[in-house]
Amino acid sequence: MYKIKKIYYYIYYILYKNAEKSPTLFSYNFVASISLDFLGLIFCFSFIYYFDLNLRKELYLLIMLMIVIFNYFVFEHNSSYKKYISEFDELPKEKNNKFKLIVWIGIILVIANIIYSVYYMDQRAKRDQIGPYAPEIVAKENREDSLQKVQQIEKLKKIYGEDKR
Repeated sequence: MYKIKKIYYYIYYILYKNAEKSPTLFSYNFVASISLDFLGLIFCFSFIYYFDLNLRKELYLLIMLMIVIFNYFVFEHNSSYKKYISEFDELPKEKNNKFKLIVWIGIILVIANIIYSVYYMDQRAKRDQIGPYAPEIVAKENREDSLQKVQQIEKLKKIYGEDKR
């Protein structure tokens, strides 16, 4: 458990250092916290998409609040993030670079995971013919497309004068 906490703190540290390098109107700790909140949300939502959990809107909001509140108490409350920043600043440069690479690969994997989970959810909807792929919705869209095509043909006939022949 201790190593997992250290990894979580180090992710925050990397996001904080990244915020220091970029221009921002907000404080670095705020940018790092929001970034970590966002990563946590997309990590949780990807699992919701994989397992096709039909949650109510209130539960989504509750998940979001839990992540934000958890991160607030871990990093922002009593400015405890300063302790972690100074602790990781003391690491040797080569060790810091190695850990930084691992963290960025992890962040990229989390983002790729949410993209794939949305794709997976779409493929499952096509296979099960649910959501936008339900037969009644597809039939309705086909009717609307047919009507639009007929209207476009009529407009083109009027433009080219073929309706008077």
